[in-house]
Amino acid sequence: MIKNVIFDMDGVLVDSEDAITLAALEALHGFGVDARYEDFKQFTGMGEDMFVGGVARLHGHEFLTQMKDKAYEIYVSKADERVRVFPHAKRVLSSLASHGYGLALASAADAVKVKANIACIGVQEDIFAALVTGSDVERKKPDPEIFLAAAAKAGFDPCVCAVVEDAVSGVMAAKAAGMRCVAVTTSFSARQLEEAGADRVIDGIGRLEETLKELDACEH
Repeated sequence: MIKNVIFDMDGVLVDSEDAITLAALEALHGFGVDARYEDFKQFTGMGEDMFVGGVARLHGHEFLTQMKDKAYEIYVSKADERVRVFPHAKRVLSSLASHGYGLALASAADAVKVKANIACIGVQEDIFAALVTGSDVERKKPDPEIFLAAAAKAGFDPCVCAVVEDAVSGVMAAKAAGMRCVAVTTSFSARQLEEAGADRVIDGIGRLEETLKELDACEH
């Protein structure tokens, strides 16, 4: 029986790609880097050190941690207007919590970005029994470390956890962690997510609670 749900953040609860790209672009311009919006695409999903640093180096500049710090400063200040919260995100989180599910968040992003996104959703951080971010783990998805770390921090047994993911690498990480996985088609096709091992694929988290119950029913 699924008792706990571990959420990825970007592509599941919010769409922050445009927000972080604009923030990084503006930050780099402030350091004299003549970056373009499209430069960032190849570094998406690699963490902000690479997202900002990769583009800086692309234009012949050394990456300075102050560049990332400035990008995050801009990101947080503009989050309310730039971060897109997916429909039903707040409702689903609140409903799952009220029905007794344990919740955790596992995101490859840095903590400052994760906390800004939670504020945009409109829930309190303590709705999650654990927050695990990219700086808390050494190995990236598809390695299962981030989901196992979230389960351990929250006190969850992995065998009664379901992960909600949008990426092929995330689905693979969830299954490698011995967890069920519900995937949403915000970033990859249903076929790609199914081939990666997703137990269920939905087009958004509005049907998540119903889908979790369907997965439980299949066990009986």
